[in-house]
Amino acid sequence: MKKYQLKNLDCANCAAKIENGVAKLSKVKFVNVNFANLSMTIETDDIELVRQKIRELEPDVEVTDNDTAPQLIAKSELAENRGTLIKAGVATALLVLGLIFKDALAQTPYHLAEYAVFVAAWLISGWKVIASAVRNIIKGRVFDEQFLMTVATLGAFAIGEMPEAVAVMLFYVVGELFQDIAVGRSRKSIKALLEIKPEFANVKQGTEIRKMSPEEVQVGDVIVVKAGEKVPLDGTVLEGSSFVDTAALTGESVPRKVNANDEIMAGMINQSGLLTIQVNKTFGESSISKILELVENATARKAKTEKFITTFAKYYTPVVVIGALLLAVLPPLFIAGATFSEWIYRALVVLVISCPCALVISIPLGYFGGVGRASKHGILVKGSNFLDALTHVRTVVFDKTGTLTQGEFKVSRVVTMNGYDEQQLLEYAAIAESGSNHPIAQSILEAWGKPVDAAHISTVKEISGHGVVATANGNTILAGNDKLLHRELIEHDSCDVEGTVVHVAVDKTYAGYLVIADRIKDDAAEAIRQLRKRGIKTVMLTGDETSVAQSVAAKLQLDSYYAELLPEDKVRHIEALLGGEHKVAFVGDGINDAPVIARADVGMAMGALGSDAAIETADVVLMTDSPAKVVDALDIAGKTRRIVWQNIIFALGVKGIFILLGIAGMANMWEAVFGDMGVALLAVFNSIRVLRE
Repeated sequence: MKKYQLKNLDCANCAAKIENGVAKLSKVKFVNVNFANLSMTIETDDIELVRQKIRELEPDVEVTDNDTAPQLIAKSELAENRGTLIKAGVATALLVLGLIFKDALAQTPYHLAEYAVFVAAWLISGWKVIASAVRNIIKGRVFDEQFLMTVATLGAFAIGEMPEAVAVMLFYVVGELFQDIAVGRSRKSIKALLEIKPEFANVKQGTEIRKMSPEEVQVGDVIVVKAGEKVPLDGTVLEGSSFVDTAALTGESVPRKVNANDEIMAGMINQSGLLTIQVNKTFGESSISKILELVENATARKAKTEKFITTFAKYYTPVVVIGALLLAVLPPLFIAGATFSEWIYRALVVLVISCPCALVISIPLGYFGGVGRASKHGILVKGSNFLDALTHVRTVVFDKTGTLTQGEFKVSRVVTMNGYDEQQLLEYAAIAESGSNHPIAQSILEAWGKPVDAAHISTVKEISGHGVVATANGNTILAGNDKLLHRELIEHDSCDVEGTVVHVAVDKTYAGYLVIADRIKDDAAEAIRQLRKRGIKTVMLTGDETSVAQSVAAKLQLDSYYAELLPEDKVRHIEALLGGEHKVAFVGDGINDAPVIARADVGMAMGALGSDAAIETADVVLMTDSPAKVVDALDIAGKTRRIVWQNIIFALGVKGIFILLGIAGMANMWEAVFGDMGVALLAVFNSIRVLRE
């Protein structure tokens, strides 16, 4: 899969035409053309064949490597359309002269001077449109907006409405120019979100500092980040402390304090002190690289509404042309007193107003804006189809640890039994958990506070959903939940202990238990309250003890919860909730959540502390690990969908009214072109609104 930029692609219909045409090539496995950022994502073994096909479809469009993306995205400002403005100015001057001296020009033999003025204005303003229409007709592709404009204006010439023919073409070209500028500005808004890529890294080599591209830096290298610079790669702070701006990654405006041994991510901006960082990931695997890739590729997964509009436009234009032809021919044949010139004029008005530009441009732009708005808030949506899916979510299922709770465990209580003291209990628990990266295991090792000699450990066996059995120094040590004690037939009298509990047994003798404390996230309760306010059911699935789950569910006022679940049990519970028109979202963070995230209608992963497996599997990534971002994601999706449907209803409604007025003879071509381009511009500006707060 590779991305290319499409230079000189200035028409949404053309983008759809290229995508459909290229998709039919046998050597193309996947293709997506994104008009919003002028790009083509494609999987093929023969890019030259693709280039040739695009030249056939759209001769002006050039396929270039993605390295030139910034220059291409910055297209369509007034200064860069000077040629179009000059042509429009000359054509306007000729039109005004023609209107002022129309009667005088009409007195010349055969009206030649009148024709010369108006035809010159028509050719100057619309040559590009006319040439495109002719090229497409020669290649057998008749029905598009260029064809509609050319036929409508030629028809106006044929019935003697020369000023209107020029005005239609002139207004259409000027409208396209303003539309390009509006789309270009929305692209710049999106581009601003993506201009977070660090340009260089200060790599420490001995006593020297060498400036390198982030792509050249290797894992294990040491880099230096000065105040005001972007952190170029993910890593661990070795020396220094500072406040860092995380807004580009998380959408949070409050700076975060980092000290030695803290993790730091690429894209953060160092605001104060000097930081020395050891690189943990290459640039391609860094947080910033993933964000760039996700946002840029998000439109490859199109929403059903986008696909419908593309198909709709494909059949809509031929139907309109045939309808206009019938409107021009049939009434004069069957209605007494009706003239061909009158009904041909009405048919031409219908042709002008019927261009599908507003729909074809504004709807993908709306979704693109929604994805950009979400990324600005630290929410990475992997496709506009998932934005649509979020609007249908009526149940949100949460994992507990690391999702609703901090996932930062501390041993809060040590209870000993059968003659063991606290130090012995902690030591045995640390030995059993020494090979685990689970937060609970890490909290036990932290409480023990001494290194565990792995040479003394013979075997370690993890029992899924129960705990660990280890053999060390001739002792068999069990560490896990109450189910493990019952499974191994260990006598004990402490089954119902509130909180996260790790029971320990040594050589079949119960030694006691550790109570592990975890804290509910600060914004979790408000997030649940906001979801309930929106009529969304909240459920929690956890592998933790029932008493712990019950306590968390009560504090957060969740609708329901299920505890002591294995990963496969979570999948089973999700599947029981699936089905029907309403969607189910699952929010998790651990590697054991990946199967459930994949199974849900919309899988959401905590991106800051979440595992790579969960993030890769998820449809939506929350970069701040904040439950409140779930509410933000739903709100942004809802706003995006409202704007998209506003555009659809507005465009079809206005066009429908103008078509009826045109048929009734109550609208002329001037009004029709204003209506067509006005609808397109308003729809584009409405789409851009999603980017704003």
